[in-house]
Amino acid sequence: MKTIDELLAEGVEGKRVFVRADLNVPLADGTITDDGRIRAVLPTVTKLAGAGAKVIVASHLGRPKGAPDPVFSLLPAAERLGELLGKPVAFAQDTVGPAAHDAVDGLEPGQVAVIENLRFNAGETSKDDTERGEFADQLAALADVYVGDGFGAVHRKHASVYDLPARLPHYAGYLIATEVGVLKKLTEDVKRPYVVALGGAKVSDKLAVIDQLLGKADRLLIGGGMAYTFLKAQGHEVGSSLLQEDQVPVVKEYIKRAQEKGVELVLPVDVLVSPEFPDLKTKAPSHPTTVAADAIPAGQGGLDIGPESCKLYASKLADAATVFWNGPMGVFEHPDYAEGTKAVAQALLDSEAFTVVGGGDSAAAVRILGFDENAFGHISTGGGASLEYLEGKTLPGLAALEN
Repeated sequence: MKTIDELLAEGVEGKRVFVRADLNVPLADGTITDDGRIRAVLPTVTKLAGAGAKVIVASHLGRPKGAPDPVFSLLPAAERLGELLGKPVAFAQDTVGPAAHDAVDGLEPGQVAVIENLRFNAGETSKDDTERGEFADQLAALADVYVGDGFGAVHRKHASVYDLPARLPHYAGYLIATEVGVLKKLTEDVKRPYVVALGGAKVSDKLAVIDQLLGKADRLLIGGGMAYTFLKAQGHEVGSSLLQEDQVPVVKEYIKRAQEKGVELVLPVDVLVSPEFPDLKTKAPSHPTTVAADAIPAGQGGLDIGPESCKLYASKLADAATVFWNGPMGVFEHPDYAEGTKAVAQALLDSEAFTVVGGGDSAAAVRILGFDENAFGHISTGGGASLEYLEGKTLPGLAALEN
């Protein structure tokens, strides 16, 4: 795929450059709680603006149902982008309507505009090729060149990700180029031992990647809510812990395959349990109890790996040469259940491995728990995209840039 450096070599002075970013930041009452994805697109936007381009930044945010919804407005993200750039950023209150055209027409070389949430138009996410194509045509009318830099969306066959690049000269931004380069280190000529730590709520979200990793990784560490389906598959009772009963037969097969392939599968040996889910708003103490992973009482639910599991997981990461981590070990948003996730993050820092944090909640946890982002090998901006890449799937947004 052509990169932004090739575009810059060709010259962008005065050109309208459409940057498909990923500004899908978490919001609480209209306030951004983690601006990592905005900061991730800064190198691309800064370089283009510095070279005299008229930069049009576009993104989705949340899941509005194809119509404007103020709850999902990109205005807070646009304002934060302006703060980070250190200069005003124009904001259009629509995607392809008069406001968008006015904002773009008003740009001088080196200036930046953000258009409203792409998902406010049903054409963005439509499964109908014609409807998606019509929206892509409207977006193409705003620009001369397309730069794809929203890695968190490249696994979606959406108008701005898949259809729009076919309508304009297209290039990969710095973020996408970096993300793809990192993922190749996890799939091609991997340095070993290769250890993968997977957490998060649902085992079903990770089945496909586990299937692939059983033939590639040396060691799999399982935590988070998904661990309880593995424990159940081993014949243990899990109380009121998160459990996907329908996935137990599949997980049993994966446990068997791991043994056959010599992949070390590591599960919690102890867990923190509580009879009720903690209050994540007040962070009120919930007084958890530590129990053996095979002795979770009825009416109690597991919410984090326990202290012995933390030590075990750290020891299994210590000798790694390559580590991929996706998904927290527990309900890290509450201080009572953050130690498991902290332990994995710290073990990554203590190792001499090339470490990749696979986006989503893992990336948020690194920042929320106070770790230095720069101390990790790479923190991805796209959890779902990273997983699908590791699953071996063709990602529509990358395929469109390569075409």
